[in-house]
Amino acid sequence: MSKQPILKVVELSKNFGGVRAVDKVNFELYKGEVLGIIGPNGSGKTTLINLITGFIKPSSGKVYFKDKDITGFPPHKIVDLGIARTFQIPRPFLTLPAYKNLVIPLYSRRARKFLGGGGLGERETVAMDLVEDVGFERTSTVPYKPAAALPHGYLKRLELARCLALRPELIISDELFSGLSAAEAASIVPVVEKLNMKGMTFILIEHRLRELFRLATRVIALEEGKKIAEAPPHEILNVEKVKEAYLGTEVV
Repeated sequence: MSKQPILKVVELSKNFGGVRAVDKVNFELYKGEVLGIIGPNGSGKTTLINLITGFIKPSSGKVYFKDKDITGFPPHKIVDLGIARTFQIPRPFLTLPAYKNLVIPLYSRRARKFLGGGGLGERETVAMDLVEDVGFERTSTVPYKPAAALPHGYLKRLELARCLALRPELIISDELFSGLSAAEAASIVPVVEKLNMKGMTFILIEHRLRELFRLATRVIALEEGKKIAEAPPHEILNVEKVKEAYLGTEVV
């Protein structure tokens, strides 16, 4: 891992009326790391992602990516710099074949930097490589099926592949494993591990702790918008504040 943080969040806060959804959150993320963020419903996890990726503007605080202040940048500029994200609910182009969903982001400004002047044929080849990277079988009919015909597990993989099409340095994933069966979730873990081994940096927002703890090098816990703990995955649930946030004050 690099000694310099790829992402730095400083005193980041967001107010919605009288409610402080994110409250002076601080953390650093290093290249090649998998950072997990956990917390009960309403703890501010998705709001934190939205602040980092430009979907909402912070009330105060700063976000730095590779030492550049990106606070308040719109999403397309943040993508151009190398941050991509997945969403809790996949929203593919349902009538297009799965792999064609990846041709579209390959026309983005960031992707064009890597592809140069390649035409549709080249982009379709790259799209097929991407679906293979996330576990689609290239020789099967699955990549050619309309996205609407795919099971939820494959839609989650497709969401991840759409991020990869943007050639990011950092992927922020909002509940990648939500809605999946145990078998589906277990099959996606090696995909993330493989991408991480190739150098991809991740932030994973998760409720599915079994899968998250297999992947994360470090975990941050939020409650009511505040960071209440930061520790390795095998230690985070032993922190008293985290026990109380998840299980109540009677936990011993």
